[in-house]
Amino acid sequence: MNGKLIHVLTSTATLLAIIAAVSSKAHSQSPDGKSDREPSFTQGEVRTGITKLYQWTGNNPRTANVGSIQAADGTKWTVPAKTHFQSATKAADLYNEANGVKPGGIGDVDLEAIPVIDAGGDELFTAYVFGDNYFEFYVNGKLLAVDPVPMTPFNSTVIRFKSQRPFTVGIMGVDWEERLGLGFEQFRGAPFHQGDAGLVAVIKDAADETVAITDRSWKAQTFYIAPLKTKECLVVSGAIRDSSKCSTEDTADGTAYFAAHWPIPANWAATDFDDSDWPNAVTFTNDYVGVDNKPAYTNFTDLFDAPDSDAQFIWSSSLVHDNLVLMRTTVDISR
Repeated sequence: MNGKLIHVLTSTATLLAIIAAVSSKAHSQSPDGKSDREPSFTQGEVRTGITKLYQWTGNNPRTANVGSIQAADGTKWTVPAKTHFQSATKAADLYNEANGVKPGGIGDVDLEAIPVIDAGGDELFTAYVFGDNYFEFYVNGKLLAVDPVPMTPFNSTVIRFKSQRPFTVGIMGVDWEERLGLGFEQFRGAPFHQGDAGLVAVIKDAADETVAITDRSWKAQTFYIAPLKTKECLVVSGAIRDSSKCSTEDTADGTAYFAAHWPIPANWAATDFDDSDWPNAVTFTNDYVGVDNKPAYTNFTDLFDAPDSDAQFIWSSSLVHDNLVLMRTTVDISR
């Protein structure tokens, strides 16, 4: 084989390798909704560029901050999540100690006084949501409202909107953290406590008939997992992002722990988004979540735990490690 031909073949092989590398990098960063990509890992705590979103100064005072951290691959991530808290409509209070809204039950709530949000349609629906800690509520890809309290005190909300069946509900759930980038919170004097999460919701129509409840039929995918004592404890296989083998114990010093991140698809809440490769939501009991001392939930058990439509707490597979979870369902013409 002559030298010129060898040079041409070598150059072609090099070009193809470069194209393949660029294509692989683009795929790994492309927010196309596919779940079969490796995570981007960060290590340590956010130290600079911290923004305070909210501070509760009552019983058990807590501060909800956000920050930015750079991964080993150069990607920058907002932790615990990039939210619309500062710009979006806040969901109306069902129970919110911070605003002095503390009804004894649903009968004490004036639903007619709550504004109705246009989500594209003429049928009226009411959504009731209790989230630990924060949520954003979408219908057919449109952001309708966000949780008015990012972390504490524990609150519940009500969202009235008009749409047309069938419609798609998307909820972003965030388990807030105080050690930004590490997934830890401060709890009873422990600065590195692994908190937990969970969300429950009920949607009713104008006739007060339940059209949707949170259960295992929902889809749920996690996009931020922390704290990870080691990266190796996280198992990623296709769409599965499993942190069940990771330690849930508190520690005296978690500053060297890791976190795993994935990009959020831009259209994840849209009706035509393909969530077929997402895992189904995992359900958790009231006792497991620990809501027996939270009046934002217990004052409305006849709503959330109705005998004929008992909504369940849902999340991805780990309430402890999975901090940013996207959840989806479709409300059909008839339930």
